[in-house]
Amino acid sequence: MLRDVKIEKPNQVWSTDIVYVRLKHGFAYWVAIMDWYSRSVLSWGLSNTLDTNFCCEAIDEALLKYSNPEIFNSDQGSQVKYSRIV
Repeated sequence: MLRDVKIEKPNQVWSTDIVYVRLKHGFAYWVAIMDWYSRSVLSWGLSNTLDTNFCCEAIDEALLKYSNPEIFNSDQGSQVKYSRIV
């Protein structure tokens, strides 16, 4: 959906994704909020469960530090159902 969007400034497009890190006795889950213009990680969280709280906390932190993006893109996975961004 963003293929033809020209990204010209910070806070225009943010994205998020979760990385699963396999450990000896389970997984660790790392979420990152990134700005597409600067390619910077704006905030991140780490958890040993796939609970939504650490994802919501990372989003809240990015919003507090950098304000609202024009577009927030995710892979729309079932892990994150976040409705506070408007």
